[in-house]
Amino acid sequence: MKESNFWSWHILAAVVILVLLTLHMGVMHLDNLLLALGYGYEDVLSYKSVFERSKTVYYLVLYLILLGAALYHGLYGFRSMLLELRIGRKLEKPISIIIPIGGFALFIYGAYAIIVGFTSLGG
Repeated sequence: MKESNFWSWHILAAVVILVLLTLHMGVMHLDNLLLALGYGYEDVLSYKSVFERSKTVYYLVLYLILLGAALYHGLYGFRSMLLELRIGRKLEKPISIIIPIGGFALFIYGAYAIIVGFTSLGG
């Protein structure tokens, strides 16, 4: 894949993060407004509210997408910064291999934690 395609995915991941974090901020910090509109939870930080949110497929999917977008965006940016250091051609390829493998491993670990939390709560 061309470097410009990776950059496009990087920008798309930033947009996804922006949208999902906006939703998160709305649910978590505009709870009184949402409650007045008939949505939301009574007390967003109470155990009951956290438990109810964690059982929904909506939050499972939201957290998985946010995890993937944040990992890609952060690790691609980190890779880009390392390559801009002009560390030599010999290290560019290993860096371009190790970072995606590490990102994939972190995604598997994070997804496992999200899915275990979802299934153990009866989702």
